[in-house]
Amino acid sequence: MEKIKKRLVAFPKKSISLVDLEELCKKDVESYEEFSSIILKFEKEGILKMVKAKGQNSRPPFLAFQYRINKSPLKELHHQDLQRFRLQLHPTISIDHYYKEDPSIWKKDLPFIQKIDEYIKEHNFPIEDVPAPERSFELVGDEKWITEKGGKELLEKLGIYDRLKIIPVSDPLMFAINPITINHSEQLHLIVENKTTYQGLLPILRETKFSTLIYGSGKKIIKSIEQFPSQYPVQATHKFLYFGDVDREGISIWYSLNNKQPTTLALPFYRACLKKEASKGKGYQRERSEAMEKFQTFFQPQEQEQITNLLEKGLYLPQETLKTKELQEIWRESDWTGMI
Repeated sequence: MEKIKKRLVAFPKKSISLVDLEELCKKDVESYEEFSSIILKFEKEGILKMVKAKGQNSRPPFLAFQYRINKSPLKELHHQDLQRFRLQLHPTISIDHYYKEDPSIWKKDLPFIQKIDEYIKEHNFPIEDVPAPERSFELVGDEKWITEKGGKELLEKLGIYDRLKIIPVSDPLMFAINPITINHSEQLHLIVENKTTYQGLLPILRETKFSTLIYGSGKKIIKSIEQFPSQYPVQATHKFLYFGDVDREGISIWYSLNNKQPTTLALPFYRACLKKEASKGKGYQRERSEAMEKFQTFFQPQEQEQITNLLEKGLYLPQETLKTKELQEIWRESDWTGMI
């Protein structure tokens, strides 16, 4: 009976057919009489409620063709299960999240959690960094699990991702270095979304206060920024600024990047763009309201209104609206340190 309840609480849907109930119970019952007795008991306990509109079968005792599952009384059993595993698992593995989530998520994740637990108990936490595919294979026997199958998210949920010394797999970060500032205790880094802007600014990098000029390559920067500490292992306080297209995609890229690595908008570039004539296109892009809201906080009210209006009209301002000479002048002459 308890095994059947555990399967019910982990069932992914809110209702279940009689056929699925039979499949769910078949390992633990030997006859229709035993099966129907269990289902009627669940009805009496309020765990199952028949969907009358679907009708009943013709074999006594009569059972409904479909039931709604009331998981509330079953969740106590789920919580007991979690408490039992909490005592068994390595103490560094946190399963607190599962008390708030649907039990089906726990059932799906448990085989991986057990493999991870076994690895930690046998090897302890590693002391050397290795690429994600290698660590992934060591943990669960699947080199793609961490990067492509939700493994990173699960390890973060368990609170142990950082302790497993995983080198993320992403494209290398592309940047140029200003050797003049490499020993400064506080360093500025400019990230630009597009290649044309990067090439336009590169010749004057040594004339600025910036330590690097980073080519974001669109969305790739969201992942490749993880490589910055290993590619630029300079002990300093690092501050990042970003300049991208004034369109929904560019705003979304900055927002995702900022969530991973705090990054200020390079406002002098954006304000120069806002003085230019907007281009048609990009109206098909979907807006992320939270990204737009955060992006707008950097601008004055009249600038916010201008950005909102041009995007609503299906217009946008590409970085390329600023010519090379103008880009370079802005980068040289703006007071960047006062913006962060």
